[in-house]
This record gives sequence, structure tokens and C-alpha cells, in this order.
Amino acid sequence: MRQTFEEAADRSFASRHLPRLRAELEKQGLDGFVVPHEDEHQNEYLPAANERLAWVSGFTGSAGAAVVMKDRAAIFTDGRYTVQVRDQVDPAFFEYLDLVEGGPPAFIASQAAGAVIGYDPRLHSPTALGHIQRAAERAGAVLRPVDVNPIDLAWGDDRPPQPQAAVVPQPERFTGEASEAKRREIGAAIVAAGADVAVLTAPASLAWLFNIRGGDVIRTPLPLGQAVVDKDGRARLFLDPAKVTDELPAWLGNEVALQSPETLAGALDALHGQSVLIDPAQSSAWYFDRLMQAGAKVVRGPDPCILPRAAKNEIEIEGSRQAHIRDGAALSNFLHWVATTAQTELPAEDEIVTVLEGFREATGALKDLSFDTIAGAGPNGALPHYRPVRRTIRRVEAGSLLLVDGGGQYLDGTTDVTRTMAIGDPTAEQKDRFTRVLKGHIALSVVRFPEGTTGSQLDALARLPLWMAGLDYDHGTGHGVGSYLGVHEGPQRIAKAANTQALLPGMILSNEPGFYKEGHWGIRIENLQVVTPAAPISGGERPMLGFETLTLAPIDRRLIKVSLLTDNERAWMDAYHAEVLAKVGPLMQGEARVWLEQACAPL
Repeated sequence: MRQTFEEAADRSFASRHLPRLRAELEKQGLDGFVVPHEDEHQNEYLPAANERLAWVSGFTGSAGAAVVMKDRAAIFTDGRYTVQVRDQVDPAFFEYLDLVEGGPPAFIASQAAGAVIGYDPRLHSPTALGHIQRAAERAGAVLRPVDVNPIDLAWGDDRPPQPQAAVVPQPERFTGEASEAKRREIGAAIVAAGADVAVLTAPASLAWLFNIRGGDVIRTPLPLGQAVVDKDGRARLFLDPAKVTDELPAWLGNEVALQSPETLAGALDALHGQSVLIDPAQSSAWYFDRLMQAGAKVVRGPDPCILPRAAKNEIEIEGSRQAHIRDGAALSNFLHWVATTAQTELPAEDEIVTVLEGFREATGALKDLSFDTIAGAGPNGALPHYRPVRRTIRRVEAGSLLLVDGGGQYLDGTTDVTRTMAIGDPTAEQKDRFTRVLKGHIALSVVRFPEGTTGSQLDALARLPLWMAGLDYDHGTGHGVGSYLGVHEGPQRIAKAANTQALLPGMILSNEPGFYKEGHWGIRIENLQVVTPAAPISGGERPMLGFETLTLAPIDRRLIKVSLLTDNERAWMDAYHAEVLAKVGPLMQGEARVWLEQACAPL
């Protein structure tokens, strides 16, 4: 596994780095500065050189922001990072505030009256920047773009270099479609949007469109760069020459010109008079400013690669099936370890993470984790997105639960799976809550639905068994997943919040209802599943889409209160475990294989 910035970050960062940043702000005539987590590519996971929020504060979560003023500073996180931010960020230098309820705009509106607030236009989407601009106007503050980020200047020679991981072909046996065909499809979408050309800045779109992968970003095999795609499918791809391998030009072909990132600004200037499609949710404000200054007609619209990337073809789906069989064997070996060794040794959370990651590495096919492994013992499991960090680490205890959420990046697919396991004998309450979560999970696995249905319309199915007992959970039920790309991929999702994107055949989503008893334990059951094409139902009038479950690993039978399940739910559970045994069993040996047979026995 590659080293992460977190291994270097610590609670002293604020005391050491804030004075250096404030000195740079003074040089630039700024009273404050907005520090988003996002980098120039709006990435969720960042290369070390772009971890500006972590450098200033010590906070290494994948979502957050800060505002640094002359005499005070605030850091903003959501509910996933309540524990982590307090562990990593010194409260003597930063106050902790909520990212969702108000965030930086509310802070600026109330605290920045008359101030000059700087921002880096390369790091903010136009939408996000608009909220900050309106807040500054309410406060009577001035919002000023910077040419050079003051954090980069303050960081100085200590700043890691920008990543230069080799960009490599992703063979068609994994992608299922040649780049040339994809570019023709995107060219047609550009024309349909009323544009002559599209500017792509999302690394995932570059990876998908050109059938390439990189190593610039931990947890996701992304090549950082940009592209300008013409309506005829020809393209210019802007990559650091140090990342271009000997095989890459021939792989890309004659219709794709490789250019250095230093030429990007000039390429945008040359689009004078043309209609340029660019996504305000994916691209930073800098691109919009540059294009408008160049005299281009900006067409704001979704990145044309998003939907075809989300709706996987049959080769990608089959690749995901194979990745999940391989990953399922690794996870099943881990679950055997939890069911045997961990029951008596009662390991700590960091050891649990190491054991699971070791089983995944032992497959010989793991390229990276798909995200940092979550292992929550007892009360820590009640924090839905907890990760073991320093002094919060606990050992498992008899009579409690262990929640583990992790995944792998393989050439043929990306995995993400959560299992909750009993340590010792589970209580009646634990079994009741677990079974209600399981019932919701099953409901979302077997549902059939008409074309045009969105994930938000299905969300209640996963919650209903909990709702009937006066219970609920406060996170979404499902997110999209890429094909050897991001473990969090839009635009599809399943959540209470309204989402207008219909679920399409080939979209992969997670199915992860949960329940969390604060201060005691947490429960979540997560499988990935792919949307299947519309098909008739006997006696029905309309063809219906559905889901095929991809994840293959046993669900802890000791936590199931069988009397709460209907006959159909029991049948689903038995059929699922039979499939796990049939597909994963041949990859397991010895005591682990014997255990799997018992774990997958009919209820």
C-alpha cells in the first residue's frame, strides 16, 4: 500500500503552519483565506502535494474545509468526522464547526465584516464559490482571487512534488469498448448539447474516455490531467510528460494529441468564438473565468462522460463479478478469523484492519484499497464512517459487535462491502436490530421497478423495517461505484434526498442500510449490486428493471432472528449463502473452507 499524507500529519500542524500561512496572507494584503479540501481536479482523495487542508490543520478526512483569519480559524467537517477532527486538530487554534449546517459561507457572513478574503479559483467549483460570494456580500467583505495559493508559498520546499505516476493503458478486455468508439459517442453528446468542444477536468472521465489508468491519487487509479474533446471525437490530452510511457502514444492513437499541462491555458484561449461545454459541478471556477476572458461561449452542462461511465457494459459487469468472487474469498477468510481467533484474542481495531488488508493483498491481484478500511468495535461502530485513528482505537469486547467496511481496487473491478459480526453471544436487542437491517437490505435486493425510477424513490424500502419499530439511520442507503475507478461515483445514488437521475441498466450501487446505538454498537450490511435490464414479470404489463447482487461473503447467521423473517426473506438468505459457497468456496482451503460451509448453511 502507498503511504498516505495522514502518516505524516499530526496535531501540531496548526501551531507550526498557521503562522506561516498568516505571514503569506499579510504579504498578499488578505485578512483571511478559504481552504477547501478539494484540489484542482475536485478529487475526493488527494495526492500529498494537494493536501492543503491537512497541511494547515492536520485534518486528513476526505471532506472538509477551513477559513483562516488573522486572529481566528475554523475547520468544518460533517458527521463522519466528528471524532477524527477532534483527534487530529488542536482546538487551541481551530474551532470545530459543521460543514453541512452553514459551513464556510455562514462563518464568512457572520465573522468577516469588511474583510478581504482570498480564495484560489482553481479549487472551487462555480456553484460552491457562488455560496461564498453571496456570504461575503452579506458581510460587506471583499472576495479576492489569488494568482498563487498562499498555502503553497507557506509550504515552500517542504511541499511534496506533484505525482508523476505512469499513465498506463487499461486493456479493452476490462473496458469492453475502444476509446475511439467512446470518443465518437462523446462527440455526439457535445453536438446534442449545442457545443463545438468540451473541456474535461475530472480525472475519472479521462481514465474512462481514453481507457487509461494512473497512480496519482491514493485509493483511486486516476491520472491527473485535462482534455479538450472536439465534436468529431478528436482530442487533446494534457498530461505531465514525465507520466507518459513509451506505449501510451500508440495506445491513444493519431486522433489524440498529447500536450503538456503548461499549454492548457493557451489551448483554452484559442477557443475564442467557439461554444464550449463544461461542467460547473466538476470543473473549477478558473476554467470558466479563462474561457469567458478568451471570448468563448460557455455552455454549462454535465460532463458528457458521466452517464456512459456509470452505466457499465457487459464486459465491465463481468469483470466486477470476477473481482467480487476474488474479494469475497479474501473477506471470507477474514470473517473466519473473526469467528475464531478474534473471539478469544479480542484484537484492537488497527490489528483488525491489518488482518483484512493482508487477506486482500494475498490475492496477488490487489492494486490498492478502494478506501481506508473502517473497523469499529463496540461504541466506535456506532459512528457510521469511523476509522481507527490513534487514541480512539478500541479492542473488541465480548457481548458487543464489530463493524468492518472495506474494499479493494482490482484491474477488473472495484469492491466495497460491510459486515457486522458478533463478538461472543449477541443480545436479543442486537439480533432484533440486525434482522431489521437485513430485512431492509433484502427488500432493496429483490425489488423490481419501472424505467425512470430514481434511487430516492427506492430508499424507503430499506428503511421500512426499522421505521416500523421507530428506528432509522442518518446516512444514504446507496452510492454509485466505478469500474476500477472511484468507489464513490455519481450521478446515481439511493438516499432520502431527492435525486432526479433514473437508475439505468449497468449502474452499480451499494445497498447499505444500518442502525447505530450511540455509545454502544453499530450495524450495517452492505453489498454492491448492479441494475439489470428491464424484463417482463409473469402476469405483469410492463417490463421491470431489478438488481443483481455482486458482493459474495457470508452474513453472520448468529445475529439473525429467524422468526422476524418472512418465508421469502429466508429463501433469499439461503439462496444468497448457497451462491457464496458455490462461487467463493473453491478459492478457500482447510479450516476456513469448513467454516464457510457452516456459515452458509440454510437457516
